[in-house]
Amino acid sequence: MAEQKRVKKGKNEEVEPEEAKTVKKTVEQSAKEKERDKALDALVDEIDDVLEENAEEFMKSYVQRGGQ
Repeated sequence: MAEQKRVKKGKNEEVEPEEAKTVKKTVEQSAKEKERDKALDALVDEIDDVLEENAEEFMKSYVQRGGQ
């Protein structure tokens, strides 16, 4: 009968090798998702800043064209 090795996950938790791989992949994906989210948040903030700066100028030119 084949024996399976167990990998210790925490203090008293044991995880099967396949489960350990899945947990590792999930943790890596989570880290990548957090990095992606930070990058997207920075991009959205930058777009928001540009829109705030240009909104007043845009409205002035729009009102001018509409009033002519």
